[in-house]
Amino acid sequence: MIVVTGATGNVGRPLVQALATAGHQVTAVSRRAAPVPDGVRHVAADLTGPAGLEPVLTGAKALFLLLSGDMHAAGADPADIIGRAAARGVRRIVLLSSQGVATRPFGPTRIAIHGVEDALRESGTEWTILRPGGFASNALWWAESVRAQRVVAAPFGDVGVPIVDPADIAEVAAACLVENGHTGGVYELTGPELITPRRQTEAIAAALGSPVRFAELTREEARSAMSRAMPVELADDTLDILGSPNPAELRISPDVQRVLGRAPRPFADWAARNAAAFR
Repeated sequence: MIVVTGATGNVGRPLVQALATAGHQVTAVSRRAAPVPDGVRHVAADLTGPAGLEPVLTGAKALFLLLSGDMHAAGADPADIIGRAAARGVRRIVLLSSQGVATRPFGPTRIAIHGVEDALRESGTEWTILRPGGFASNALWWAESVRAQRVVAAPFGDVGVPIVDPADIAEVAAACLVENGHTGGVYELTGPELITPRRQTEAIAAALGSPVRFAELTREEARSAMSRAMPVELADDTLDILGSPNPAELRISPDVQRVLGRAPRPFADWAARNAAAFR
């Protein structure tokens, strides 16, 4: 049995599908009930209360652990989940961490995530750490304005970073969960190119087959909008990266190619697959 947390999210959903399609027994864990592929067991559980996961972990051979925003809430202790999993005989754990642990290690959130990585390294399990950069699916923040006004409003229109397709993250995670040879791996996951918000807008327009206008926001306008959906500290962290990426954040990593034997998908592929969200 493979346990997948965050099973209804941008990474968890395709990961569950990939594992189920390959014939693996999967338990999908999310906070709320959700449809899952045939043959997949779903468990509703709150990861901020790790004791509730114990029945799910018992008998599991592998665990995919997602450090979602909830895992940084007061009282959450993702390191405790790792300890409980190891104590119940989970042999292999794949942790979805963050590129920022390496590229911007001194913020409070990054320090906390680094502590979880350290707990995993010391757990005695076969561990792998995935550190993705920005997600292509963050473009869904623009879906409502594209549907209503055919406009993308974003800051730093001509600053590009190598955002990664969540489907690629899921495929890498699946490989690390079921294949040998990834123990002790720390994989940085990026897309194949630097792409700006302006060029993302062009890719969305191409996927829709209709024009979409780009409107540049100031940093403060973007911060105000983002802080309604995330902690202000995380909004500032994100804007720092988007506005002034450092050399490590501009690097196109070879790790997707290394694990999957193919290049990562470009943003245009993600836009084409998700065009319905913008219609």
